[in-house]
Amino acid sequence: MDPVADNAESDAQKTRYVDPGWPTEDPDDHAVSELVADRTGALSPFGEVVFPVPADGLPYVHPVTVVNR
Repeated sequence: MDPVADNAESDAQKTRYVDPGWPTEDPDDHAVSELVADRTGALSPFGEVVFPVPADGLPYVHPVTVVNR
């Protein structure tokens, strides 16, 4: 029977992943979060878009299936 590999050594060599796409303006600043806002949704990443969007303004057509009999 072959010996089992020891993964403890390989775990010590791993580096932690840091997402380079995380938005920040200042090194002491953080990304958009409702946790730091004075109201829910105050820091919307969608800009000035108002939700919910009216249904007639959406480019959606509901699919219809006709059953062959």
